[in-house]
Amino acid sequence: MSAYGRMHRKEDARFIRGRGTYTDDVNLPGMLHGAVLRSPHAHAAIVSIDTSAAEAHPKVKAVITGETLAGLRLAWMPTLSGDTQAVLATDKVRFQGQEVAFVVAEDRYAARDALELIDVEYEPLPAVVDARRALDEDAPVIRDDLDGKADNHIFDWQAGDKAATDAIFERAQVTVAQDMLYPRVHPAPLETCGAVADFDRVTGKLTVWCPTQAPHAHRTLYAMVAGIPEHKIRVISPDIGGGFGNKVGIYPGYVCAIVGSIVTGRPVKWMEDRSENLMSTSFARDYHMHGEIAATRDGRIQAIRVKVLADHGAFNGTAQPTKYPAGFFHVFTGSYDLAAAHCEVTGVYTNKAPGGVAYACSFRVTEAVYLVERLVDVLAVELDMDPAELRMRNLLKPGQFPYTSPTGWEYDSGDYPRTLRLALDMAGYDKLRAEQADRRAAGGPLMGIGISFFTEAVGAGPRKHMDILGLGMADGAELRVHPTGKAVLRVSCQSQGQGHETTFAQIVAQELGMSPGDVEVVHGDTDQTPFGLGTYGSRSTPVSGAATAMVARKVRERARVVASAMLEASPEDLEWAEGRWAVRGDPATGKSMAEIALAAHSGLELPEGVEGHLDAVCVYNPPNLTYPFGAYVCVVDVDPGTGQVKVRRFVAVDDCGVRINPMIVEGQIHGGLADGVGMALMQLMAFDEEGNHLGASFMDYLLPTAVECPSWELGETVTPSPHHPIGAKGVGESATVGSPAAVVNAVVDALRPYGVRHADMPLTPANVWLTIQGRPFRTDLAIP
Repeated sequence: MSAYGRMHRKEDARFIRGRGTYTDDVNLPGMLHGAVLRSPHAHAAIVSIDTSAAEAHPKVKAVITGETLAGLRLAWMPTLSGDTQAVLATDKVRFQGQEVAFVVAEDRYAARDALELIDVEYEPLPAVVDARRALDEDAPVIRDDLDGKADNHIFDWQAGDKAATDAIFERAQVTVAQDMLYPRVHPAPLETCGAVADFDRVTGKLTVWCPTQAPHAHRTLYAMVAGIPEHKIRVISPDIGGGFGNKVGIYPGYVCAIVGSIVTGRPVKWMEDRSENLMSTSFARDYHMHGEIAATRDGRIQAIRVKVLADHGAFNGTAQPTKYPAGFFHVFTGSYDLAAAHCEVTGVYTNKAPGGVAYACSFRVTEAVYLVERLVDVLAVELDMDPAELRMRNLLKPGQFPYTSPTGWEYDSGDYPRTLRLALDMAGYDKLRAEQADRRAAGGPLMGIGISFFTEAVGAGPRKHMDILGLGMADGAELRVHPTGKAVLRVSCQSQGQGHETTFAQIVAQELGMSPGDVEVVHGDTDQTPFGLGTYGSRSTPVSGAATAMVARKVRERARVVASAMLEASPEDLEWAEGRWAVRGDPATGKSMAEIALAAHSGLELPEGVEGHLDAVCVYNPPNLTYPFGAYVCVVDVDPGTGQVKVRRFVAVDDCGVRINPMIVEGQIHGGLADGVGMALMQLMAFDEEGNHLGASFMDYLLPTAVECPSWELGETVTPSPHHPIGAKGVGESATVGSPAAVVNAVVDALRPYGVRHADMPLTPANVWLTIQGRPFRTDLAIP
């Protein structure tokens, strides 16, 4: 009987009873509390900092500044993309909300109060928040700390064959072009960031509790920054109240809590509030994109070329591979059969918070998919062709896999037409178009139908694609089966709600013929788990899940030898069937894993050179990324008088390969679809011209609720990945990748009677109304 299938999450028992343990639940004897003083300016020189009044506060134990850290060589820290970032500002501040000083006090209130006693004299400097101005000759230089840096340029990156692409455009029958912006958005997890640091002066051991998606990567970076030997650092990531990429990197507050504990000799807790989280932690997106498609008059797409301006904020803290500064934007060719493609991406510094996380987007895949899917709709309008027909005409066919894209990436497997047909059938696409035509003929309410088809690149595993600070991307797994037949699996990835404790237990159970309830999954503690790069980019199942399957198979092979001794048969004469090792041809003569485990720990005489017990270790380095895909259909109603958009229906058909637990997969898709609706219709990190952050609360930065979301209609196709041990591809970010384009395509489709060809996100009522009026609006700034 298969262990795969619908199963309630094992971890939910503690969550629904309020028994989860989050970072703010960690309270240690003698613990102090920290608070961060943040800059009110987006760009300003620091003339002086006077901390004397704060230090005189009766409850304050320490005040740490950039000068303090500079004396300890801790003022700057490396970022995951190979840049450096100020822990506490020394020379100047480079974005509003940047960390300037850190107060350690007896309680959180005293620490916050003492911030008001620190006197900082600033000399305001001109700010640049528009990436399109960042490279102007008169633009203020943000990173003048870098030797010889005289502009705000970070990198130039390109992929594809420019000459071949340009040649196709020169002779193309039809070309279309479109400028578009994927605005800056924020993951906004329910739990904000924070840390509890405890440095033991006697043993030299540092223990850090923080809600990190990558505990082992944090440990390595702490060792680099603080100079503490890595074996003396323990990072514990307890239960996490949402991550979505926001909790991959290391924030200055974490380092300050560590320094505070070293300075005071007592544990220090720092937890940020919501405004701090929105202002200073890693954002996502912020891509200005210009895309072009060349095609034939009968709708055959031949080539795509793209130019992108990427806003990376004041420090390049992107959680993506240093080899590819534009992340996985390689997949801008989408799911289509093209002759050639080329893209150029330029990264720039601006006076905004740093970073650019893998916010449910697998390293810039969302931007790439949004770009190509908007371009396909623009081409459909130009050709007066149905967008579903245009996609079907150009999708890759099953016989083309494995398919090497024009940018050199090898898509593993897929049946794209089948998936699109299923989505269209579920939606009743022809009837929807007929309804739309009737409405338009009668001058009735506006209705739009949007389609998107996406191919995602996930796993973040193979070294040829990934390298963060010189660290490989393999994940480890350790499995031990106890004498009673119960098992403990230790993995390096970290859950933030994905259900790892259930899914990985199911993988072990499937491989060893056990019950998932008999498998305990341990994660989130560097002292208890093997090294790995954590959870982001949908890499849990593609990498750690694969490691789990492989380590279970190692244990199973070890059990074969034990069973052969028990059955007095050659190991080659045994076969695995229905969770037992049995003599080939005589299935009744066999031993279960529980029986084998007990024998492995007994005095059973084993063949020469074979050790007892049932345990194994595996390090899995995948040979390629995996490529889940899907087809989405969105139906919206738009009120032209108010600009209000209502998502009436949303059909999502995903192919993520083999599904271990369909219930968990569906939950992941539901969350991603809500994310996509939010980004398309309401989410925006807004700034004014001086760099003031205008969305630092949930009153200003809007998130979707059940009111804005329809009842999702889900379908599935299953195309196993040929190189993954169990054929799984990953699904955690797919819905967020595919859904924004579907929503925007639907809204633009609704506005076609007004001659609208494109509108940038977020499509708020005000922005939709302005679009109807033919008035342009700026989504990267708050005021149109």
